[in-house]
Amino acid sequence: MRSPTRRFALLAATTASLLAAGTLAAVSAQAAAGCSVSYKVTNEWQGGFGTDITITNLGDPVTSWALTWAYPAGQVVGQFWNAEITQSGANVTARNVSYNGSLGTGGTANFGFNASWTGANPAPASFALNGTNCTGGTTPTSPSAPASPSASPSRSASPSPSAPASPSPSPSTPTGPNGRHQAEKLDRGLISVRSGSGNLVSWRLLAGDAANTGFNVYRGSTKVNASPITDSTNYLDSGAAAGSAYTVRAVVNGVEQAASASALQFTNGYLDVPIQNPGGYVANDASVGDLDGDGVYEIVLKWDPTDAKDNSQSGVTSVVYVDAYKLNGTRLWRINLGRNIRAGAHYTQFQVYDYDGDGKAEVAMKTADATVDGGGTVIGSSSADYRNSSGYVLSGPEYLTMFNGQTGRAMSTVSYDPPRGTVSSWGDSYGNRVDRFLAGTAYLDGARPSLIMARGYYTRTVIAAWDFRNGSLTKRWTFDSNSSGNSAYAGQGNHQLSIADVDADGRDEIVYGSMALDDNGAKLWNTGNGHGDAMHVGDLDPARAGLEEFKVDEDGSKPSSWVADARTGQVLWTTPANGDNGRGVAGDVYAGSAGAESWSSADSGLRSVRTGAVVSSRKPGSTNFLAWWDADPVRELLDGTHVDKYGTGGDTRLLTGANVHSNNGTKSTPSLSGDLFGDWREEVIWPVTGDTALRIYSTPTPTTRRIYTLMHDIQYRLAIAWQNTAYNQPPHPSFFIGDGMGTPPVPDVYLR
Repeated sequence: MRSPTRRFALLAATTASLLAAGTLAAVSAQAAAGCSVSYKVTNEWQGGFGTDITITNLGDPVTSWALTWAYPAGQVVGQFWNAEITQSGANVTARNVSYNGSLGTGGTANFGFNASWTGANPAPASFALNGTNCTGGTTPTSPSAPASPSASPSRSASPSPSAPASPSPSPSTPTGPNGRHQAEKLDRGLISVRSGSGNLVSWRLLAGDAANTGFNVYRGSTKVNASPITDSTNYLDSGAAAGSAYTVRAVVNGVEQAASASALQFTNGYLDVPIQNPGGYVANDASVGDLDGDGVYEIVLKWDPTDAKDNSQSGVTSVVYVDAYKLNGTRLWRINLGRNIRAGAHYTQFQVYDYDGDGKAEVAMKTADATVDGGGTVIGSSSADYRNSSGYVLSGPEYLTMFNGQTGRAMSTVSYDPPRGTVSSWGDSYGNRVDRFLAGTAYLDGARPSLIMARGYYTRTVIAAWDFRNGSLTKRWTFDSNSSGNSAYAGQGNHQLSIADVDADGRDEIVYGSMALDDNGAKLWNTGNGHGDAMHVGDLDPARAGLEEFKVDEDGSKPSSWVADARTGQVLWTTPANGDNGRGVAGDVYAGSAGAESWSSADSGLRSVRTGAVVSSRKPGSTNFLAWWDADPVRELLDGTHVDKYGTGGDTRLLTGANVHSNNGTKSTPSLSGDLFGDWREEVIWPVTGDTALRIYSTPTPTTRRIYTLMHDIQYRLAIAWQNTAYNQPPHPSFFIGDGMGTPPVPDVYLR
């Protein structure tokens, strides 16, 4: 249940005094203080709850604040954001942080936290602000009589006017990462990439780093930069030997901090991570997560057999394996999904994320009887075999399992929701559309991640949200297009999904193609344009408020592509119907046009996302993935095993992967691409020919642009988690990166 919102009127005593010319000046008798507080329990789960608290200053300006209250039932505050919170017994104090202490008249400050509870969760009975109990309204902060006159002969006998509050400094970043959303506590991700006759040393700018944090780079024990680096998070060490050892040290307020871990060596422009082929298998999609809590990513890899099938194809397939590897090639575990999970792009969608907030990522996926976890334990029946003569699995139990990321052992297994039910209710009777699965991760409560598992998009669409807390999976909500009032949402899904806070309320929505669901599973909007193969959600037009969606359509009677407001679903422009439009991309690939551009298979020319107008008659040479690779913020083209830069006269090759292969047939996608190491530019992972290693490429090009690691931008991090889902698509952050971009935002996270 959700506790009701509680509002309190508070009187705040302004205790500031002025000291001038050796004389204490009294605060004006007319100065007044007061405020109201909105205390909301945003959600509750077994043993815990989340809050949202807003203070509104009704009186004269204040330069700092402390809000106090007592919990009547033993609740204990845990993670917090936008305030510094301490607790002693039942008594709790929340103090402003550096960027929200100054409150003018009518000004507000918002903060929140997660807390634990047992038995009951009543709201506090009262609050006090700056030491004064709630009395309601506003009152003077000093007696109505004038203060005693000072000894100064020039002093007026009338009360001194109150001095204006000193403005709080407005740094571009808080002193600590006390944002709203749980995020990974990563290390610097330091790498050294061979670049010509030198090494490009690159590292992360992390949430919690001040905007003016500098860095010193050390080759061995020798500092190689003359002064702290403040304009970027990379350094080209010209003339240095390949394989030189590097560390980096932050410089905070002139003080050098401890050294980072030693740099990963990309001696030939890439890092090879050895992997263990089960025998004749193909290394397929991958994801990353900090599985053991050391601040370093591990890789989770899906192995596909060579007889994997599309859902439309009959035939028995071999089993699917999922492995976890450290970057030195140490295999942590292997999960055998068993004979009752078919192999193919639409069957196994795995999520790697820290769902319980313990600082270690878990791994979630659909399982069945005869799945064997990373510790050798069989889930369900070891002998059950539900494959029919055509190789489809259309009977038998279906499960959802949360695995321990460090050991691969099953921690919680529940019945898969949405269930199979009647096969023909999904659009055919032979087993194609019933087993179209999607998966993602979303911050539905605005603070902690939840698991999204979905089934169906051609006709019936069912999406379920799960929480993993205290070792157990519990269902948060289910949306079913078959439910009363939801029928218009059938057939609107894509071959992938996107997760984004489209309404800017701090909680994520699920963009499912031509439709979107709110964070509580309620219908948000529906364009009615139907199913499609590709979509992109991000700040594609920075001149507009909020996010946009670009999507292509399969239905030949619908627009071949369109752009919509991601908050409302309002379609902003379309291109004419032109059959099944199977490929489409949106991103800023051309500096000659403001904002992002879009292009697709069934449309000629490169269009402005802002206006829909053709800005170049020549489309990019590929319609696939994107990657930030060179020095500027304009994005590059990633397709097959190469990276290219778009030009109106032709594309320029920047990278060709050596002895590697792409995945997923004609989709030609990497195992994974994203900001995995170093600065904000993106890495690409391809399997080597023969599938004995994963080869990770990183840019050798220095840049003077400085952006927080994209993995601390929640929308981007979630996109890395869902990238392996069905028809893989590239990630987009919550803010615009491109030509003419503004100052990148500070990550709204706290670290675990």
